[in-house]
Amino acid sequence: MNAESAASAVVKVAVVTGAGSGIGRSVALALAEAGWSVGLAGRRAEALEETASLAGGSAGGEVLCVPTDVADPDGVAGVFSGGVRGLGPVAPLFKNTGAARTPGGPLRGNL
Repeated sequence: MNAESAASAVVKVAVVTGAGSGIGRSVALALAEAGWSVGLAGRRAEALEETASLAGGSAGGEVLCVPTDVADPDGVAGVFSGGVRGLGPVAPLFKNTGAARTPGGPLRGNL
């Protein structure tokens, strides 16, 4: 395997919160179209499924819906410990939520 094919074999994984609509949906669809595997996180499972459906065949990687409320630390932990773990190491996390403040919040620390 040459360096070029090895680089193309690298799996790129992102998690997008608020992926059910608006900016979150647009970012998730752009990442999927660019070949990323994307974990779609948000409170509304039906909206996440719609985003996944819109990604459809354009996704170069996998698209996984992970319904969660990012205001709930246990819910966020579940996104990373069970939800997207099978996709591979996550970078980046696109935090796109209406939560203005997360003191000592669920998105701090090692993801």
